[in-house]
Amino acid sequence: MGNAPIQPTVANPALEDYDPIVIQREAAMFYGLFLRGHSAEQLRRDIAIPRETFEKWLSHPHYDGAFRESVRRIYYFRRQVLAVFDELVDQERLKARLQ
Repeated sequence: MGNAPIQPTVANPALEDYDPIVIQREAAMFYGLFLRGHSAEQLRRDIAIPRETFEKWLSHPHYDGAFRESVRRIYYFRRQVLAVFDELVDQERLKARLQ
């Protein structure tokens, strides 16, 4: 295996079976916190799974294949939530500039 970083399997169809509504609801929850004054950067850190943590979970010798697949799914899900959250924040900032 070596020291090469572990890449998430983003194109895996098993990882793409999330209901977009679930992703949007999760992002909306964080967006609501943003609208209540929480820092967008702090919320991004709360949403994202750090790459180092992801790689550690995937490479740990005591974690089995099912756990690793769950980690991949969670990582992919959180990346999708972060993308939607970022879009919502960007739209809010653009709207604020136009007013």
